[in-house]
Amino acid sequence: MSEKEYYIPNGTYWPIIGSVGISTLLVGFANQMHGASWGASVMALGFAITVFMLFGWLGQVVSESVNGQYNQQVDRSFRWGMSWFIFSEVMFFAAFFGALFYARALSVPWLGGADNNLFTPELWNGFSATWQQIAFTTPGTTLQSGTAISIPTKLVDATGLPALNTILLLLSGVTLTFSHHALRSSKRNQVIGWLIATIALGSAFLGFQVAEYGHAYADGLKLTSGIYGSTFYMLTGFHGFHVTLGAIMLTVILFRVQKGHFTADNHFAFEGVAWYWHFVDVVWLGLFVFVYWV
Repeated sequence: MSEKEYYIPNGTYWPIIGSVGISTLLVGFANQMHGASWGASVMALGFAITVFMLFGWLGQVVSESVNGQYNQQVDRSFRWGMSWFIFSEVMFFAAFFGALFYARALSVPWLGGADNNLFTPELWNGFSATWQQIAFTTPGTTLQSGTAISIPTKLVDATGLPALNTILLLLSGVTLTFSHHALRSSKRNQVIGWLIATIALGSAFLGFQVAEYGHAYADGLKLTSGIYGSTFYMLTGFHGFHVTLGAIMLTVILFRVQKGHFTADNHFAFEGVAWYWHFVDVVWLGLFVFVYWV
């Protein structure tokens, strides 16, 4: 296609299928959460339709790209689309970081009497407005005056598995950068090798996160363990979900590299996945500092 031609995409039914799949998935999930017996089945059906849509639609895009139907205008539109998608992800995580900040920096001092708060009596014997006490107070429990509770002195050991996972994820960003530079230099074998290393590091990260969840749950840190438990699992859990998606996308890119779909000058799909992976790296640094360390 000439670079001066304006690309007009053909009509497609994939957005309709995607809308049906996602709607069905959400309806099933909502009813499953409310105890409906048919919720799980509907949720599974919606998930299957959504996966079918992703394979079909993205497969069509790959086919059109390989056949040379796209020009620089389409490339720019892909880049803008990926940029706005990552921006939406930034806002998604910003909401949860904001909840953590509000609870820790504003709510806890208020419970201790800050800002002329005269409505919070002594909640229990030995109460102090510290993050550890608030974080590990299970919602719904009644704590009468004179009742003492056991509060851990440390929330999560940041020097253990979280530090190891930080190293793994940062290394994966380095190996992916090496792979990208190899692609721009048309060194196919190096591209494949560094991509495999990146996927292996991401998979190791997920494995250690599962192990960390097992330790945390055994030590009493659960979703019901106060505001810290809920924000901890929401932030780290959604981040782990994003790492999983990123590893899947990297695997698809690996197969496409092996099929020779990319050249040194035309490989936006690789770049888009690399942007996403580096975004995941940056989010983890924020998690490590504000959830584990501070």
